[in-house]
Amino acid sequence: MEKFRSFDEIKKSLENKETNCKAIVNHYLKNIETKAHLNAFVEVYGPSALKQAEAIDTKIENGKAGKLAGMVVGIKDVLCYQGNTANASSKILEGFESQFTATAIQRLIDEDAIIIGRLNCDEFGMGSSNENSVHGKVLNPVDESRVPGGSSGGSAVAVKANLCTVSLGTDTGGSVRQPAAFTGVIGIKPTYSRVSRFGLIAYASSFDTIGVFSNNVEDNALVLETMAGPDDYDSTSSRKPVPAYSGLLHFDKPAKIAYLKETVHSEAVQPEIKQHTLNVLEKLKNEGHEVEEVNFPLLDYVLPTYYILTTAEASSNLSRFDGVKYGYRSPNAHNLESMYKLSRSEGFGEEVKRRIMLGTFVLSASYYDAYFTKAQKVRRLIKGFTEDLLTKFDYIVLPTTPSTAFKFGEHSNDPVAMYLEDLFTVQASVSGVPSISIPNGKDKEGLPIGLQIMANSFKEAELYAFANYLTRSGINE
Repeated sequence: MEKFRSFDEIKKSLENKETNCKAIVNHYLKNIETKAHLNAFVEVYGPSALKQAEAIDTKIENGKAGKLAGMVVGIKDVLCYQGNTANASSKILEGFESQFTATAIQRLIDEDAIIIGRLNCDEFGMGSSNENSVHGKVLNPVDESRVPGGSSGGSAVAVKANLCTVSLGTDTGGSVRQPAAFTGVIGIKPTYSRVSRFGLIAYASSFDTIGVFSNNVEDNALVLETMAGPDDYDSTSSRKPVPAYSGLLHFDKPAKIAYLKETVHSEAVQPEIKQHTLNVLEKLKNEGHEVEEVNFPLLDYVLPTYYILTTAEASSNLSRFDGVKYGYRSPNAHNLESMYKLSRSEGFGEEVKRRIMLGTFVLSASYYDAYFTKAQKVRRLIKGFTEDLLTKFDYIVLPTTPSTAFKFGEHSNDPVAMYLEDLFTVQASVSGVPSISIPNGKDKEGLPIGLQIMANSFKEAELYAFANYLTRSGINE
């Protein structure tokens, strides 16, 4: 069986009776086994996936199959799937079994998607390289000496290496878009609250968003429209109606496009990324779109604001992992206090401990107003400025990352350099607006470059239509 490049090809093969769901799952299981060295999957649900496939084949025969019948999905190891292990790629959740299924996953299953396994990631979603995982690093299939990006590195690699049709990741500050850029696939961070967070192991609750990786815009849109919508289990999920994104991909009107001067002309941007971004903007002008350079004076404050707020929320969220109720408990403890201390110090990795300590510091009584309260005020300014730009323009276009995929170990001893990899993705996260990364050519070493597009809140339909226009017309090549 040849590689399926899209879910549409799978559907056509099923309709023409050239294959069935069980054969499709076996195809992906074989690929997973062949490419096991990439370390994308930490657990493969072979028997249950085949059982799902057989049940769906029966549904297809009876004309009762859902709209995702034949789609094979990998899930990031921070999403709960009932009866299966979920440990956020951390030792602290060793042996934890999910008691329920995340709403986003359940909605896919209800439409007959097949869940094939859980995917490697940076511990608790904290990282930009997928080097911070208790399961070991994930290799980038484009160049195995380089990182796939993080934190959803396994999810990006699974799609790029044809180990599943689509995959789910989570994006707190760029954890879908950055690995999408590094591996050359499509990745979206929807509007905050568009998708229920029920069943997502929390990192920073006011930022965490479930996103989608795919090889094309159509598949991405179809998965998001299925997952999105209100959920009684998540009071922060939006009650706004969900458009049928996959049926609204036609784009035929002149657009007003802004690009941020600071993101294109910065010395921190790799020259090829700058050139490829400018090439797209020039092509858009030639196509009759209005393209304008704008300043974003708050750019220098976006990254510090993001890290102050997310570490504070992480400090609070991760306090529940204490060795008492579930997960790892230190065998070296001799009393209650040592059990708490040793379980957490032995169970959490270095990057997670660093962020917990930073967050605890900014929440401490002496520094709460100086850091946390001030960062909340700056977040409001950033959000307001971004939304104001997006009322004047239809889209903001910028590079997804300042560089292409870097080599393993390159930033391991320099946390600040690692954090700077999120420089261009955190604006959408702090503002809560949707943002998508699409491939935008390659650098001189053949490494993928990502182009990021932002739209205003709940404008995913317009975002998908524009991304589809760019990919289908070849403007992004």
